[in-house]
Amino acid sequence: MPFDTALSGIRAASSELEITGNNIANASTTGFKSSRAEFGDVYATSVLGAGSNAIGAGVEIQDISQKFTQGNIAFTENALDLAVNGNGFFILSEDGGRTYTRSGAFGMDAEGYVVANNGGRLQGYSADTAGNINNVLGDLQINQDIIDPRQTTDVDQQLNFDATADVLPSRGNNFISTGAEIGVAQAGALNGYSPQSIDITNPDGSVVTYTSDQDASAATIAGEMNSVVGLTATASASATLSGFSNGAGTSTTVTINNVALDVASLAELETTINSLSNSALPGITAVHDAVAGTLELSSTVGTDLIINIAGDPAATLGVAGPAGANIPLVVGGANQTANVGGRLDIVVEDGYIVGNEVPSGTGIFQALGDMTDPANPEFTQVEVNSFDPDDPGTYNSATSTTIYDSFGVPHVMTQYFVKQPFNPSDATAPPNHWEMHVLVDGRDVGNPDPTAADPTIATRATFDIYFNPNGSLDDLRTSEFLITNWTPLNENGESTGALGPNVGGTVPIPEPPISSNFLISVDGSTQFGTPFAVNSVYQNGFTAGQLSGLTVDEGGVIFARFTNGESLALGQVLLADFANQQGLQPIGDTSWAQTFESGEPVINEPGTSSLGAIQSGALENSNVDLSEQLVQLIIAQRNFQASAKTIETADQTTQTIINLR
Repeated sequence: MPFDTALSGIRAASSELEITGNNIANASTTGFKSSRAEFGDVYATSVLGAGSNAIGAGVEIQDISQKFTQGNIAFTENALDLAVNGNGFFILSEDGGRTYTRSGAFGMDAEGYVVANNGGRLQGYSADTAGNINNVLGDLQINQDIIDPRQTTDVDQQLNFDATADVLPSRGNNFISTGAEIGVAQAGALNGYSPQSIDITNPDGSVVTYTSDQDASAATIAGEMNSVVGLTATASASATLSGFSNGAGTSTTVTINNVALDVASLAELETTINSLSNSALPGITAVHDAVAGTLELSSTVGTDLIINIAGDPAATLGVAGPAGANIPLVVGGANQTANVGGRLDIVVEDGYIVGNEVPSGTGIFQALGDMTDPANPEFTQVEVNSFDPDDPGTYNSATSTTIYDSFGVPHVMTQYFVKQPFNPSDATAPPNHWEMHVLVDGRDVGNPDPTAADPTIATRATFDIYFNPNGSLDDLRTSEFLITNWTPLNENGESTGALGPNVGGTVPIPEPPISSNFLISVDGSTQFGTPFAVNSVYQNGFTAGQLSGLTVDEGGVIFARFTNGESLALGQVLLADFANQQGLQPIGDTSWAQTFESGEPVINEPGTSSLGAIQSGALENSNVDLSEQLVQLIIAQRNFQASAKTIETADQTTQTIINLR
């Protein structure tokens, strides 16, 4: 009997040594969980039970339990190295069966499946091509193909408009000079414009008087008027030359604004004028009409057009202005010089009044015409300082966003914002009103005007934005802005062949898109007393891209990063937990299998229920405590030696008894 008891002790100590040795051997095994032996004593029993003075029959191993405590997290540089921080096991598929592991050293096989180092495929939810995760458990696969481009269909922005910004545009009355002397060819070097005075009354009641000089050019008058507050003026001039003749084979000197040109025909005169530098004849161009036998001279700056001929005594040239009779010029004749003065385009801003025009009386407003009668049909309402994308002085702020066509080619959409004036007496002009002008690649994208001379040309895409008195967006007046006339063009202004516009298209925009139409939303924008700012901007287009990296978040979602800067969800790692982890069966490769004692696995997303979170770029070390295991070695060795001593003592006792006989 002592021998059996001692042998059980030796066997128990030997098993403990094996368990401890296995723990020590796996001290560096990723995801390994240490084990321990759990012993129980043995007593001889009968049907009626053991006696009160029963002697034990030794020891036996009741269980080898594992410690599923958390191991230390060691960080690596591999995004597919995963560690579970908390409860849960990774799920693997091996030869059609499922196994469970805490070792997260994953990689990809030749087909892009995420696999453990034993070849088992990691399980989770897959995702569709749009990055939407489904709820079907299966093998996780990384798609390494090129991501297709996506056309921009939505642009969402949150902006702040500066409530203190100046109102740039204003309204006024436009007046085109209609005096009797305007555009009439005059013999000699003077235009014949008589002096004229007007009084301009400012909104504050003060009066400024402007007087033009005798024979002042339209360009000079416009320059002087522009220095008067409330007036804006531009000037232009034109003249028609005809009846040009000269001796055969000879040339005639035609002098235009002191520039002498030797020519033999009107066609040659056109070529010569248009070849001159702008400094020779500033703003002057010529167009020859061979059929009509005329040459049209135009001055964009409004200087007088002074024409003189010299040279061939037989040369003649007719000069006519837009109004009045033709003046024939003859070399050596009474008239060798003619002058055609320009016209004025004047804007009188709202709130300013023009009056006390001198000279007065019917028909004698020689230089300007009647500017004192607002009912004059020559007056038209216009916007002063109207928007011009090339003139920063005509808009308050601007922002640019990159958008993409159906080929994934980038284009620049620029939005210009112009604060609008408020007229309390005009119910159609509410306060806190801004206009937004949209251009793509510097080109207009508004729907064509069917009444225009060319009904195919794009117009300016202009939209209204309104705010409430508290600075929030007025949703009732402001809506989403649909661009329906964008034709993607290359740098040379040629069509790229990408999807074109669907003029008159509506929302919602079909998916996948069938045109280049896209929607702009400024929901959440504000008008506060701070500088203009783009608080957020999002557009859903992108160019093609290749896989450049992976990231895995705490919830187990695998994101792919592409060279086009986009990220796309490829799937989600799932974790499993068991009601009785001790019931799991170790099967090697740091894996466990489900048993009846473990219960059914509870599979869910990381970070939910009692499951831990995923740590990407990290591995869970073994939870073996080497110091503890070394102490266990000493204890097991002591137990082994003591049990062996029991056998030795029992042997000596038995030998003594035998010798007594």
